[in-house]
Amino acid sequence: MRIDVVTLFPEFIRQSAALGVVGRAGERGLLQVEAWNPRDYATDNYRRVDDRPFGGGPGMLMLAEPLGACLAAARAASPEPAPVVYLSPQGERLTQRRVRDLAARPRLILLCGRYEGLDERFIEREVDLELSIGDYVLSGGELGAAVVIDAVGRLQEGALNHAQSAAQDSFEDGLLDCPHYTRSEAAGTEGVPPVLLSGDHAAIARWRRQQSLGRTWLRRPDLLARLTLTPADAALLAEFQARHREKAQNP
Repeated sequence: MRIDVVTLFPEFIRQSAALGVVGRAGERGLLQVEAWNPRDYATDNYRRVDDRPFGGGPGMLMLAEPLGACLAAARAASPEPAPVVYLSPQGERLTQRRVRDLAARPRLILLCGRYEGLDERFIEREVDLELSIGDYVLSGGELGAAVVIDAVGRLQEGALNHAQSAAQDSFEDGLLDCPHYTRSEAAGTEGVPPVLLSGDHAAIARWRRQQSLGRTWLRRPDLLARLTLTPADAALLAEFQARHREKAQNP
C-alpha cells in the first residue's frame, strides 16, 4: 500500500512513519509513505501558502493554487487511484470499520490543513472524504495523518508478527478488548485471575469474552447499545453485571 501525505511538515510525517509497526511495514515493503510540501509549489519569492479569508476575521486559509499543484503532483506519482482524505475537525469520526476500509485500498492521499483550514471550494472540488480523530482542534492535520497511517499500516498483511493480533484488538467486533496480564518476576502471579493460570482454553476464552463485554458496558455503553447480543453474550454480560453490582454493594 502507498500513502501520500500533503503537508507543510513533511519531516514529521517521514519520521513518524519510520517508527514501530509502521516502520517495520515499510522495511518489509508492505507500506510506502511519501510526503509532499505545498511550499515547493508556491510561485512567489516568499513561497507563501496562506492568505486572508473573504469576510474578514482572525486566521488565514491555505492558498488553493500551491495546494492544488502539490496535490496534482502527488496524484501523478503513482498510477493507482487514490481517494483524497482531508483531516478535519468537521469530518466523519474515524472508526476501526473505516480504518479497515481504507487499509484495503492500494493507495491513499492524506491532506493536512493548517491555519484556519482550506477554501471550501477546494474541499468540494478535490476531497473525497473528511476524517476527524476526535472532537477537539489541533494546530494542523499532521497528527491526524499519523494516526491514520499507523492504524492503516498495521493492518497490512505481514505488518504484525502475529496474524491474530489485529483481530483481537478493541473495536474489531464492536467491543473493547479484555484486560491482559504478563509475567513478572517481582509480582509473580499475584493479582492474576486464576482462570488465566488454569490451562483451560475454553474457560479462558469465556472469561475474556465476558470481560470484553463487561468492560464495554462500564466504559463505552454507547458501543454496546449499537450491538445485538447473542443469547450467550447476553448471559455473560448479565453475570458480569450481577458480580459488579454485588462488589459495589460489598466493597
